Amino acid sequence: MREKIKIGKREFATKNNALNHYKTILNSYKVGELLNDSDFEDVLELLETHPDKKEMMGLGIIKVRIAKIQHYNTKSFELVRLDGSAVFFSYIQRINAPKTNFTKFSEACRRTIQEDIRNVKCAYFKEFSKKGKVKCQETGDLVRWEDLTVDHRQPNTFSVIVDRFIELNNLHLENIEYIEVDGDVNELADSELKEKFRQYHNEKANLRIVRKNLNLGRSFQARVSRQKKDLIVKTN
Repeated sequence: MREKIKIGKREFATKNNALNHYKTILNSYKVGELLNDSDFEDVLELLETHPDKKEMMGLGIIKVRIAKIQHYNTKSFELVRLDGSAVFFSYIQRINAPKTNFTKFSEACRRTIQEDIRNVKCAYFKEFSKKGKVKCQETGDLVRWEDLTVDHRQPNTFSVIVDRFIELNNLHLENIEYIEVDGDVNELADSELKEKFRQYHNEKANLRIVRKNLNLGRSFQARVSRQKKDLIVKTN
């Protein structure tokens, strides 16, 4: 079975389909234009798979614009950071790059807690929904289910939680075994390790329900401790 390409919440049947999706976004704008919220999110979700994501993001990505690489006379996505600096981001190089051991492990960990994350979102909607909408916990705007996501707030972003879990358990990622699901290696084979991560994540995660375009772009926020309005995973 041909391996599917998963980028954030999107799933592509082939690598070419993924490349064409981002090519379409790139060609939909003129040089200097900023991406809209939906396209912005797609680019940031691709950035999330980058092994040097932290260096690429710097203090946080506040916008993505279309830039021209003069030497090659081609267009590229340009990530604009909070401090005003910017860096080119090649969707072609990122999609064609093989997954690192950390990326594989991180994806498997995210799959491990996806039901817990969904339950947090469901519980929030059940308690606060008005006519099918709830308030984004950052902006206060009323937003529909499909336009909201569960965000890991600083300091315990999802990547940080995975990093610390690896360190605390002295894991050697090259030795981790996976179960292949729907053509993609994305589930931990060790049930004890899976449950151990789930418990660690649920203990450390400070969650917020936010508009999708705010997710990932807020890594510059102050590193503050758990706050009253933070959501947590409730286990049975």
